[in-house]
Amino acid sequence: MRLLVCGGAGFIGSNFVRLRVRDEGDEVVVLDKLTYAGRRENLQDLPDVELVVGAIEDGDAVDRAIGDGVDAIVNFAAETHVDRSISEPDAFVKTNGQGTYELLEAARRHQVSRYVQISTDEVYGSIEEGSFTEESPIQPSSPYSASKAGADLLVSSYFHTYGLETLICRGSNNYGPWQYPEKLIPLMVLNAMHGDPLPVYGDGMQVRNWLYVEDFGRGIGHVLAHGRPGEAYNVGGPDECPNIEVVNRIVEQTGADPSIIEYVTDRPGHDRRYSLGSEKVRALGWEAQVRFEEGLRRTVLWYRDNAWWWEPIRSGDYREYYERQYGRKLG
Repeated sequence: MRLLVCGGAGFIGSNFVRLRVRDEGDEVVVLDKLTYAGRRENLQDLPDVELVVGAIEDGDAVDRAIGDGVDAIVNFAAETHVDRSISEPDAFVKTNGQGTYELLEAARRHQVSRYVQISTDEVYGSIEEGSFTEESPIQPSSPYSASKAGADLLVSSYFHTYGLETLICRGSNNYGPWQYPEKLIPLMVLNAMHGDPLPVYGDGMQVRNWLYVEDFGRGIGHVLAHGRPGEAYNVGGPDECPNIEVVNRIVEQTGADPSIIEYVTDRPGHDRRYSLGSEKVRALGWEAQVRFEEGLRRTVLWYRDNAWWWEPIRSGDYREYYERQYGRKLG
């Protein structure tokens, strides 16, 4: 299969590309504008993958990436960090909204057989108990999740209006290798390794449904191959865990001093709990294979062994962002 993977130089996208090349033998073209979170280094072990540098909101770049044709488009390209969406919402509307529109139009022009939109559990908002299903109402609470929810609705409209074979995958909180250190787990791992403060929002009891990134990639593959056009599929992790427990586990695994945990002012509109029911994707033959304890162990070891990857990030522009966001210095 020949795939166009948009945002394929980012965290989840590059892990998905690696799976498809290794396990399926796919021919993959990556379209990525290489922002702070999309990096050439994430694809350096994949010499046969073609990288086209460009934005999904640029129709000409999308056409170049499709070239003589692809069998499917899988769209990971998005602005994803909630904190950044609160301070810079315009970038999220442009990439997640306008960019999705440009991809859908290109899929129509080039008669692409399948289009898979990668979405998030955050479009549903917060849930006190139980789990969201694909029939649950969409109630986003941040500019990030609102822009993703709008993109999902646009994707669905192209199925109903134009007959484009679209599918939507909504994942729970992904973690694993190659994740940019603004997100909770890599941030805490790297800070713990350096003895820097571990900033925990509010009381730290926000509950997340954790999904190892390779499990999500396999789930997307099942939806691509077996999903019913026009449908959305939730792909949730096997374990729930409050943020403070995640941080405590990282402290234990890195041997850090627990006193470096610092509670900071909660961010605006912080959802309390996410949980996805995955019965629909399980019916396609998917099951999560990595439990959180094992996945976190693998992740900590990867960051320990790959300083070449994260050192330029931590010593570069990310340092300024972190210190502005948390009001604390990195060591």
